[in-house]
Formats: sequence, structure tokens, C-alpha cells
Amino acid sequence: MRNEALTGYLLHQRPYQEKRALYYLFSEQHGVVHGIGKKGAPLFVALQLFATGKRDLKTFSQINITQTNTEIDTKQSFLPQNSASKEDVESNQIRQRDVSEFSYKQITGQQQYAALYLNEILWRLLPSEDPMPVLWHHYQNSLQQLKHSLTADELRLCLRHFEQHLFAELGFTLSLGQDNLLAAIDPEMMYRFLPDTGLVPIVHNDSSTNATAQSIFSGKDILQMIEQGITFETLNDWSRLHRQLIDHLLDYQPLQSRLLWQQQQRYQ
Repeated sequence: MRNEALTGYLLHQRPYQEKRALYYLFSEQHGVVHGIGKKGAPLFVALQLFATGKRDLKTFSQINITQTNTEIDTKQSFLPQNSASKEDVESNQIRQRDVSEFSYKQITGQQQYAALYLNEILWRLLPSEDPMPVLWHHYQNSLQQLKHSLTADELRLCLRHFEQHLFAELGFTLSLGQDNLLAAIDPEMMYRFLPDTGLVPIVHNDSSTNATAQSIFSGKDILQMIEQGITFETLNDWSRLHRQLIDHLLDYQPLQSRLLWQQQQRYQ
């Protein structure tokens, strides 16, 4: 990349030297791009910046808050760039202003923990510089939903729908119509879900039935999940199934956003 314009959202950042930060940007053009730029870029808002570099770690410059077409059509800078030429500023039609002057609807409350969760699973699971424009737009739409007041179930529904898009992008299509032996799901049977195997029928003399209840599903519930998809009625079952798959993909390493969410729930 050589001074290439990118539009995206920050997934994660770490301090890098005194005045700079290491950023993980989920860009519309190239997927997750790693780069170093001036400290202060915010989460959960669309950014426009320029990326330069041939290696994995790029240099980010002229980082600006930008409104996407899902919001109002305006752009304003929050990181003044003294090195930017007059032509650069005019060509991008960006008026330099402090971030405190910029008006945008923020994500607050429990929705903020949910947004942190989306960010964490993306930066930990997505490969670098693999364009995923469809998933990028689903992420953008999810952030817009999280900026509104949601009930607990509406919030969970938003997360489950996004996870489904993420699984599809990663090549993990959940096929619930058959068990691991390709037999049709029996509504009278119980099944254990194994992320790397699928649905395994449970028989009474099965010595492995000591699996936690978190992984056990009735055939009747599975068929309802297939028929209805992710709805309020099937939300609990989909949540259990998705959690197992997420944990499997993360090699069962804990999610910091999940721990923060649980702590917040305990102290409410």
C-alpha cells in the first residue's frame, strides 16, 4: 500500500511509544489491517485514514472520523495532521476540527460491552488483510443497532445474528438437519453438540454422556431452531450453540469482553 485511503472501524489498540498506538483496523477494502498511528482514535465510529507500507504493519496517517451512508453524510477530522498538504485536504473535503466538536450517537451502557465483544471476536479470529466486505457491512449495521435502546433479548438477538454471519465468513456452516452419522434429527432423541463433529445422538449406555448440559439439545428444540432460525423463541438454544463454537474457534481462551460483561452484571 502507498498512501491508500481506507474506511473502517478500530477493533483493538495498544500503546506504541509515547504518542502513537498500534491499531487493528477492520477496513471495508482489505479486511483487518494492522498499523501504527497517532494516539486518540475512537472505537465504534467509522474512520477514514491513509495506509502506507509493504509489510504487515502499516503506517496510518490523516485519521479522520467519517460518517458512513448509514448515518448522516458528513466528515470531520479529529486528529490534526500538520504534514497534510493543501491538496490532500481539499481533495478529501475534510474540515479540521477537534473530536469534542464532533456530534455522533455513541454506544453506551450494556450495548458498549456487546460492541467490545464484537470487536474482540473479530480481531482474534479474522486473518490479516483478507477482504470481507459483506461481513464489514454486517458489523457496521450491528453497531448502528447497538446505538439504540435495546432489551436484553434484543441485544442477544443482535449478537447471535452477527455471529452467524461471522461463522459463514470463516467457513463454519452449521448444519443442524442431520447428526454426525448423517441420520435425520429425531425429535424424541437428545443430542450433544461437538464443534468439530456436529450433533451426536445420546444413547443411554453412552459413557460420554457426562458432557455439561450446555452442550445438550433435544431433537425437538433442534428442529425448532431449523424451522424458525434465530428468533426470540429459539434464542437460548442458539446462544448455547454459538458460545460453544466461539470458544472452540478461540481454543477455549477467555474473552476479556465477556469477563467485563459478567463483572458488570454481578455489580448491578
